[in-house]
Amino acid sequence: MIWGREWDDLLARDVDGVLVDRMNSVTDGEFQKYATESGAYIREHFFGPDPRLRRMVEHLSDEQLRHLRRGGHDYRKLHSAYKLALEQRGAPTAILAHTIKGWTLGSGFEARNVTHQIKKITEAELRAFRDTLELPIADKQLGDSNPPYYHPGPESDEVEYLMSRRRALGGPLPRRVVRANLLTLPGDKAYGEFLGGSGERAASTTMAFAGILRNLLRDKTIGNRVVPIIPDEARTFGMDALFSEVKIYAAFGQRYEPVDAGMVLSYREAQDGQILEEGITEAGAMGSFTAAGTSYATHGQPMIPFYIFYSMFGYQRVGDLIWAFGDARGRGFMLGATAGRTTLNGEGLQHEDGHSPLLFSAVPNVRVYDPAFAYELAVIMRDGLQRMFVDDEDVFYYLTLYNENYPMPAMPDGVHDGIIRGLYLFRPAQDERAHHARIVAGGTAMNAALRAQALLADQHDVAADVWSATSFQLLRDDALEVERWNRLHPDAEPRTAYVTDVLGGSDGPVVAVSDYMKAVPDQVGRFVPPPFIPLGTDGYGRSDTRAALRRHFEVDAESITVAVLHGLVAQNRLPRHEAAAAIEHYGLPAESLDPRVR
Repeated sequence: MIWGREWDDLLARDVDGVLVDRMNSVTDGEFQKYATESGAYIREHFFGPDPRLRRMVEHLSDEQLRHLRRGGHDYRKLHSAYKLALEQRGAPTAILAHTIKGWTLGSGFEARNVTHQIKKITEAELRAFRDTLELPIADKQLGDSNPPYYHPGPESDEVEYLMSRRRALGGPLPRRVVRANLLTLPGDKAYGEFLGGSGERAASTTMAFAGILRNLLRDKTIGNRVVPIIPDEARTFGMDALFSEVKIYAAFGQRYEPVDAGMVLSYREAQDGQILEEGITEAGAMGSFTAAGTSYATHGQPMIPFYIFYSMFGYQRVGDLIWAFGDARGRGFMLGATAGRTTLNGEGLQHEDGHSPLLFSAVPNVRVYDPAFAYELAVIMRDGLQRMFVDDEDVFYYLTLYNENYPMPAMPDGVHDGIIRGLYLFRPAQDERAHHARIVAGGTAMNAALRAQALLADQHDVAADVWSATSFQLLRDDALEVERWNRLHPDAEPRTAYVTDVLGGSDGPVVAVSDYMKAVPDQVGRFVPPPFIPLGTDGYGRSDTRAALRRHFEVDAESITVAVLHGLVAQNRLPRHEAAAAIEHYGLPAESLDPRVR
């Protein structure tokens, strides 16, 4: 629908194609200009440059030229286009429409760049609008401060047609019908091996996730509802073992012999495959994730999607689709693998993610976790399944997963609730020392925190407790909720935020560190008694070893140690020269630029 029917006669006269050539060569900006000008202007500037075009419209008045419509505003062509689209079979149909911004709204609006900034319409513009649409509204009514809406009557053809279509769509308002179909979840067996630790064997949280997912897929009660979604590189995420077991969905089955056909873990496709291998398309993967995550409402069948991707390419690429998923009350797990700005070493700007937990925190109903250990991951995933598919909560999860291998400890007693709430004491200081401090760490930063704990005890006479922060976002949400409650209940006994409760009872500094921007731990800064010192990886990623990257971003064990000493200096508990001596001893680049701008 590019040109209105008023052009049909002119196009029929265009035996040598000069009009079509002119139509195809005019820019969008010129077409916008023509929509605001007179017929005389159109005659001179559109038809005038070529004598053949000028002769073609000699029989038309300036007013007729002014009303040569675009196809998107020709109701006959609209009807014809939709009729053809409905009759089309065997292929998708696209309708292309050429239109004018602000059409029918009058000269002050139509085709004007300022259309979106105009807040009021004058009486003259209202009259022009009425006349264009041929509405039976008197001039006197338009002069009122509140001009009327036009309604053709409940029995008019127009209203009857609209109501019939609304009835066919199920009623006067869109309704979300959720039929109770709660799931029976697997018991301890699916998670037990991850709660006991890995002993001396090094493992990553990505490997732990693949193992938990494998157990869920094998479960007889919910296994057929699990939907693994991978946009690319399943082998990178340790999920190739699932190829032969549950296979990759392909509508027509395996139609070729894969290059790795001779391998035990070869690429296997099947019509009943369960893995959705999307290729390099985060938008396509989000489409699958949304379909599965909302099926509990759209089809009355709860599905459990696990969408695993390079963490750098999640919210950063398809944030609007993730926002829409949350708004649609989708349920499922998004897993940012190869997470962290220093953990995926050697990838530089391409992959090193230092901000995804912060970006995801913008979505109101997402629960963001950054687990350091396999048992934390198991507890969080189990809690997520309970919340979404038994307790019927409208939430979804974003979990970071790392590719760094280190021994996974067994789950300590009494930490379950702290894992879920976002913070718990992982390793208290072993012996009494002259000074005290607390180190709060998330994800792979936990390893540097534990080494800093040892350095502080052995070399600086500081007893530091190490806390695992599984979710700075949830700690902040809880604190904001408590703050709001106190503000609206001034006569009641004030409540205390969870993070303030657990970190506010000691007199030493708090150093909070993660493999992400300082803004991630700083989400809870104002709810913790000072001094609170956030450490993070502000700046662009770089290609280097993990040790070099962590020194560069000042999140290694030595940098954490110096931050603790600085906090003690700020409290007048330690002389300045001791902190200065530690900086020199550990070789920290005191005079270099901030890594954020290096």
